[in-house]
Amino acid sequence: MADAGIDDFAQVAERYRPELRAYCYRMLGSVDECEDLVQDTYLRAWQAYGGFEGRSSVRLWLYKIATNTYLNVLQTRKRRPLPSGLGAPADSGAVALAPAQSDIPWLQPAPDSLLYGATDDPAVVVSVRSSVRLAFVAALQHLSPLQRAVLLLRDVLGWQAGEVAEMLETSTPAVNSALQRARARLAEAGPTLDELGEPTEPELRDVLDRYMAAFEHADVDALAELLRADVELEMPPIPTWFTGRDAVCAFLARVVLHTADQWRLAPTQANGAPALAMYRRAPDGSFHAHGLDVLSLAGGRISRIVAFNDAALVAKFGLPEAFVAPGS
Repeated sequence: MADAGIDDFAQVAERYRPELRAYCYRMLGSVDECEDLVQDTYLRAWQAYGGFEGRSSVRLWLYKIATNTYLNVLQTRKRRPLPSGLGAPADSGAVALAPAQSDIPWLQPAPDSLLYGATDDPAVVVSVRSSVRLAFVAALQHLSPLQRAVLLLRDVLGWQAGEVAEMLETSTPAVNSALQRARARLAEAGPTLDELGEPTEPELRDVLDRYMAAFEHADVDALAELLRADVELEMPPIPTWFTGRDAVCAFLARVVLHTADQWRLAPTQANGAPALAMYRRAPDGSFHAHGLDVLSLAGGRISRIVAFNDAALVAKFGLPEAFVAPGS
């Protein structure tokens, strides 16, 4: 391929990388795997660009390559669940935790910077945000790979049925049939996009400030005031999970919030939602990355906490792995 062709490909294709990255993340539920899939998509497209005849748009062509690469990958991959997708919640906050199950390919949170790219366009952010929420991405994992792709392409990204049929090299009726089955299955697994509400900025700031203070002061009562009565707490890779304010607070008081000044929290954004990097005090007084809490809010209170107990996640959000607090 001539250098001019290479330069032309980069110019016309690179603009679609952020949206393809978000698309691949929704399908796979993994930051690492979505990056690999996007890289593979661009490599395949670059290699084939010399034969691209322009019968469709470059954007549709890239989505076709990404979708078919994804369908091949998913033939040998398991779905990525959260603990609530594997079994019932614990009976009470006094239940002993099951051992961590690192052999399960758990759903991973994604930094907003990866999902939105460098855009500061509020319209782009709002259009993407609800469809990358953890609850929605987890629900997508209950669909077959084909249903997942069709639903995302039609209902989230707005492609026409004929365009999706072209991507999948199938018929329009086949696409419509897959979409109907996907919608029915998603309605069972929930949530719908309409159920993923947006807190106001003042609400969000207030909840985050109070959540951070409650953890840093080991104040379970203050934390309880922030939680809905039906709040859920999940902690992958631990399969045990809790539902209900009393059970969640009892567990946190028993296992997590023993002594003040053992935690430091740093706010960030994951999956279009508020998140906090969690740091735990070491014996020498420094704080080391412990994991990432992703919060869902409804009615000004926290409805769900997904506490990813994976210290390596913190660096993926551009935050330090350790630090020394002033006065330590």
